[in-house]
Amino acid sequence: MSGSIDGLLSTLQLTDTGARTTEDIFTGPSQWMPLGRVFGGQVLAQSIVAATNTVPDDRPIHSIHGYFLRPGDVQHPITFSVDRIHDGRSFSTRRTQAFQHGEPILSLIASFQTEDSGLEHQLEMPDDLPDPESLPSTADVLGHLEHDVARYWSSERAFDVRHIPSPVYLSVEGERTPRQAVWMKAYGRLPDDPRQHRAALAYASDYSILEPVLRAHGVAWATPGLKVASLDHAMWWHRDARVDEWLLFTMDSPSASGGRGLSLGRIYTRDGVLVASVAQEGMVRAPAAG
Repeated sequence: MSGSIDGLLSTLQLTDTGARTTEDIFTGPSQWMPLGRVFGGQVLAQSIVAATNTVPDDRPIHSIHGYFLRPGDVQHPITFSVDRIHDGRSFSTRRTQAFQHGEPILSLIASFQTEDSGLEHQLEMPDDLPDPESLPSTADVLGHLEHDVARYWSSERAFDVRHIPSPVYLSVEGERTPRQAVWMKAYGRLPDDPRQHRAALAYASDYSILEPVLRAHGVAWATPGLKVASLDHAMWWHRDARVDEWLLFTMDSPSASGGRGLSLGRIYTRDGVLVASVAQEGMVRAPAAG
């Protein structure tokens, strides 16, 4: 599986072409996906890297708010433009837009801050969940299937993802509830640069964030006619963490209506440190819902 993480790291290595308008310009490759559309987490993470490249190293990213505008094409690279909106004494703000074929596919605002001290608290991690080693991996669940999507999810993704209480790939078992958790960890070691880990965490947060919407209605990913697409993504980094160590991602969906579903999530280290919070709304069109 080390090749999958190498592929992610190469995708996050953007090229500064030297071109300049009023903005900084970078380009990056697209990862292959079985359905031909760029994975939303990929363009999200690349946009974060582009913005990070224009900010001093002592100002880590702490929040993003982004909108997915059009599906990306895996056959073509992506151009990123970064507007240096503001640099203050403690905070920097950037706007990144990702383009293909001259049209924006994602627009994102990111905020960075110098390290500072202040009040400290966090919500506690649930303590009644099974360890990741006791749960089946995606390869265990899908590895026997001869299907492009199953093959990609089981052996070519950059992260090992293990569901609690069970995956929703092929069917939804147990209670129909709008909440779930996953353990996730990168296949292979990443460099020690915390900026890369923050970008990679954003990448991984897009894997399963909308699944509580599906679980609540007993809709599996394999449901014929199901259409799911990320509409927006917000994320707040609270503390540093390594994505090549097990992280617990707890999620719940407070609402679904109008062909859209909202999910909220929190990401913890294995020893209970809250490192990030996530929110995403997505288009969810299931045949049973019309």
